[in-house]
Amino acid sequence: MKNSHFVESNQIALLHNGEEYFPELEAAIEKAQFEIHIETYIFEYDAIGIKISQALKRAAQRGVSVHLLLDGFGSQNLPRVEINSMLQAGMKVLIFRPEFVFSMPRRYRLRRMHRKLAIIDAQIAFVGGINIIDDQHNPEKLTPRFDYAVAVKGPLLVQIHQAVKHLWMLVAWVHLKKRWIIPMTIQPVDKPCGNQKAAFVIRDNWRHRHDIEHAYLEAINQAQTEIIIANAYFLPGRKFSNALKDAVQRGVNVELLLQGKIEYRLQYHATQALYENLLKAGIKIYEYNRSYLHAKVAVIDQYWATVGSSNIDPFSLLMAREANIVIEDHQFSNELRTSLKTAITQESVHITPANRSFFSWRKYIVNWLSFYIVRMMQGVLNYDWYDNVP
Repeated sequence: MKNSHFVESNQIALLHNGEEYFPELEAAIEKAQFEIHIETYIFEYDAIGIKISQALKRAAQRGVSVHLLLDGFGSQNLPRVEINSMLQAGMKVLIFRPEFVFSMPRRYRLRRMHRKLAIIDAQIAFVGGINIIDDQHNPEKLTPRFDYAVAVKGPLLVQIHQAVKHLWMLVAWVHLKKRWIIPMTIQPVDKPCGNQKAAFVIRDNWRHRHDIEHAYLEAINQAQTEIIIANAYFLPGRKFSNALKDAVQRGVNVELLLQGKIEYRLQYHATQALYENLLKAGIKIYEYNRSYLHAKVAVIDQYWATVGSSNIDPFSLLMAREANIVIEDHQFSNELRTSLKTAITQESVHITPANRSFFSWRKYIVNWLSFYIVRMMQGVLNYDWYDNVP
């Protein structure tokens, strides 16, 4: 990732979990005067979803132009009556690749809109991995999902605003909603707001197909002391795995914080199929078991950090629309690192070859069967991820 992609003089605040994120998002919505754009994979009709929906409706009713872009798969449970209520309040709501009862298993169905973005009045943006969902509510009564977002102010808003407007325009055209494509009546103010250097990195199926992966690989290949990656769904290809192994060979401490609580068994067991190979290379693996881990973040050399929506797996890196913020700043990176190290040391299980339950024959068969099912799914859908063998 070239330095030209980075923008100086931003103010970027780390938000831990929904407990910190949703109050900030709601407050920004309530202050909005001109325009709101929100993109989310999941918009759940629960306590948080209702609260955010009501704030958006109030904004629309006082004359704010409110745009809500939902993924057709992730948000398929949002009641149609609620969407109609949003529209009646004056909001504009679009569905990215809607799901239908008789939808066929076509290739394009896995090309989801997985971004979690909000930009309000072109003055503040929120980027991260947190969906519009109540992470306090889960059947096992666990602590909230482990996740992060960032609040962004400063010149980087120019890139974020353009990307959000562009995707809204594309989806509006598909839905024959040309009248919903509103000219840029407001522009982000391109003036210094802080002292942090950052880049906005997206993945799509056109000009930015590998940008997020390349940003990771460049940072990993330049790492000198430490790499910490926390990822909900970790299934790297050979190039990514080799970069981590090479880092260990040159003396870098590499730690992975991965799922301990199972949300999706197939992905969970497919990831575990890689454990033995990664451990033999000297990579440390921890499974977060206090609650569900949903984070997609990394810190390298206590200077480079990323927070966003992209997992390190074929679905994120090859198919979905994703968005990450990359920050080069010691203070921010150390704050994120401290949070991750606390989770590693106090809330996780260290996986070693001595953990026999992880390396039994039964587990071995289940893990590799899951891995090859994922590979087969990619093959059936014509996604050739040729380097996806560790």
